[in-house]
Amino acid sequence: MVLGGFATFALLYGMQPLMPAFSQQFHVSPAAASGVISAATGAMALSLIPASLLANRFGRKTVMSVSLMLSALLTLLSAVAVDFQQLVILRALLGVALAGLPAVAMAYLSEEIDPDVLGRAIGLYIAGNALGGMCGRFAMAILADHFSWRVATLVLGGAGLLSAIEFWRSLPESRNFQPSGVTVKRTMAAARRHFSDAGLPWLFLTGFILMGCFVSLFNYLAYRLAAAPYGYSQSQISVIYSLNAAGIVASPWAGRLADRFGRRNVLWIMALCMLAGLVLTLASPIALIYLGTAVFSFGFFGGHSIASSWLGFRAVRNKALATALYLSIYYLGSSCLGSVTGFMWNWAQWNGVVLLLGVFLLASFAVALKLRKLAPRLAS
Repeated sequence: MVLGGFATFALLYGMQPLMPAFSQQFHVSPAAASGVISAATGAMALSLIPASLLANRFGRKTVMSVSLMLSALLTLLSAVAVDFQQLVILRALLGVALAGLPAVAMAYLSEEIDPDVLGRAIGLYIAGNALGGMCGRFAMAILADHFSWRVATLVLGGAGLLSAIEFWRSLPESRNFQPSGVTVKRTMAAARRHFSDAGLPWLFLTGFILMGCFVSLFNYLAYRLAAAPYGYSQSQISVIYSLNAAGIVASPWAGRLADRFGRRNVLWIMALCMLAGLVLTLASPIALIYLGTAVFSFGFFGGHSIASSWLGFRAVRNKALATALYLSIYYLGSSCLGSVTGFMWNWAQWNGVVLLLGVFLLASFAVALKLRKLAPRLAS
C-alpha cells in the first residue's frame, strides 16, 4: 500500500515543477499551466465515487491494480502529446483512471488493519504519498532540466508501470470484504447519511482546504523561484520538492499521536503548522522559504493523515463511500484552489497567494476546533 501511495502521487503531481516550462514552451499563463494538475485532480475527484462502486462489485485489489496500470500507460502517452490542449486532455484521462486506487485504499486498510493501529497504518500509506510526490517532482525537474519534459514523462510512466506490476504481485487479497451489488439509490441514501453526520462534513471540508492549499503553494512557488531575484533553474527549484520529506515523518508520527491522544486533540496543531509555514515563506532569504515550506508540508501530511484515519471511526457503515466522498472533495480542493490561486498570483504575485491561502488555513483551524468538541464515536 505504501508503494501504491507512492505511485499515485508521483503520477499525479510529477508534472507540477514543469509548469514554468509549459508556460514558456506553449505560451500559456501560470493559471492556464496549472491545468496539467487541475485537470487531473478535478477528473479524479469526479471519478472517485464511481470507482468506489466498482470496487464494491469487483473487489478492492482488482480495481486498485487496474487503476495504476492504466494511469502509467496514459502517462507514457502524455510524453508524445503534440500540444498543450492534448496534454491537458491526457492528464484528465489519467485522473479518471487513477481514481481507483485512492478511492479504495483507505477503505481497504480500515477493513484489513486492527483499529488500534489503523492511524499509523494509514499514516504509512500517506507517507508513501509524500515520498512519491517528492521523488516524482524532484526527478521530473532534474530530468527536464538535463533532457526534456518529454523524456522526464517517459521515465515517470515507466516507473509507474513497474510499480503497478509489483503492486498487483504483492498486495494481499481482501479478507474482510465481500463484493456486493450496489445501486444509485442506495449510494445516494448512504451519502445523505454521511452528510447528516455531526463530524463527516467537517472532515470533508478539512480535506478540501488542506489539499487545495498544499497544491497551490507548490504550483506557484516554482514561478517565484524562477523569477528575479532568485532566477533558479529547474534543477535548483527541484530542491524545494525534496522538503516533502517532512511529510514522510509527519504522517506516521501524527498517526501515532492520534492513536494515543485522540484525533480531535491533534488535528488543530497540524492546521497551525501549515499556517506558520505559509507565513515564513513571505521572507526573502531562501533558507526561511525552505524552512517555511518544510513546516507547511509537515502540517499538511500530518493533518491529512489524521483526518483520513478519522473517517474509519466516524463512518459506521459504507466506509468506502465515506472515503470516496472525502477524497472527491479533497481533490476538488486541489483543482479549484490550484486554479483560483493563479489569479491571485497574477494580481499580487506571492503576496496574493499567501493572502488567499492564509484565509483558508484560518478557516481550517476553526473547523479543527469545532471537530475537537465532537463526542467520540467508534465504528462497529
